[in-house]
Amino acid sequence: MSKKLHIKLGDTVKVLAGEDKGKSGKVLEILGKKDRVTVEGLNIVKVHQKPSATNPQGGIVEKEAGIHISNLMVVDGSGNAGRIGRKKNADGKSVRYSKKSQEEIK
Repeated sequence: MSKKLHIKLGDTVKVLAGEDKGKSGKVLEILGKKDRVTVEGLNIVKVHQKPSATNPQGGIVEKEAGIHISNLMVVDGSGNAGRIGRKKNADGKSVRYSKKSQEEIK
């Protein structure tokens, strides 16, 4: 059984700690077992690649690496980063909302 995380695919998140502190980006991939998330344009690392059919030249490629979820905070629609809560909406479905602005997060 997987853990319930406060971050979902496609969310906009803000980095709270590390080299990219203060920057924000969109979540591309969630690595649940390691509690890490890949964010678009953040935590860029250089990876040495061997030549292959898709990349016949090989060489050094820059790509995004994972950031631990404890160092990320979800950004709501108005652009404020805040903690996330869960509540039932009018239909009885559980939805995520920003505890700072009380705004529902899609």
